[in-house]
Amino acid sequence: MIGVETEMHKEKELNELVKRLREAAATNLSAVVLYGSAADHEFHEEHSDLNTLCLLGRLDGEALAKLRPVGLWWWQKGHPAPLVFTLEELRHSADVFAIELLDMKQHHHMLLGEDFLADLDVPMALHRLQVERELRISVIRLRQAFLRSRGRRSELTDLMIASTSTFATLFRHSLIALGETAPDSRRSATDRLAALLGFNAEAFHTMLDLREGKRSARGFNHERIFAAYLDAVTRVAEEMDRLLAIK
Repeated sequence: MIGVETEMHKEKELNELVKRLREAAATNLSAVVLYGSAADHEFHEEHSDLNTLCLLGRLDGEALAKLRPVGLWWWQKGHPAPLVFTLEELRHSADVFAIELLDMKQHHHMLLGEDFLADLDVPMALHRLQVERELRISVIRLRQAFLRSRGRRSELTDLMIASTSTFATLFRHSLIALGETAPDSRRSATDRLAALLGFNAEAFHTMLDLREGKRSARGFNHERIFAAYLDAVTRVAEEMDRLLAIK
């Protein structure tokens, strides 16, 4: 649950962002949308971002230059710079960013303009391919990050926590790719996929607890937890590769 104070602060920042975007882009700005965990029930102030997308009528160098001061201001406040698209670009990107756009369609809040995501078509055949690719890439990146670490407990914990959101998203989309109705809850989606694919989700739940501040990192074996975490996400990548090849 988001505290009242946190919600008010989030709303104030988003209102200021929209105000600055309108002043900078004027009539070239068609819509602004909030997406991701900040638009659903799994927002966590410490780890979640305020992700926004701006829809513009024209996106040449001059139009982008007008938005740069706003993007810099927003980034300096600790938020990702807004994504910027024209509607035509967004429609043509649906085959490349199927996971991201499907998530946006399901979890978003319009800050300005009409809901252009409602009618956006996401090709699900290409969604399956992206799920398979992103799982493999994410496992490879996790291994790389481990190899360049010093093996300290804090490093291993931070590494797992940083990747948890990515894998949670991919677990949910793995269920969708398998034809399941995926739960919105990260924990429920993880447990459902674990039941289907036969992997142990205990280490993943531990990382969700740490990420959400429900437990301390003291008192558990970081190396063992990392090994179990890596085994779990690797198993998902391998099983999804096998199952999606059959489909």
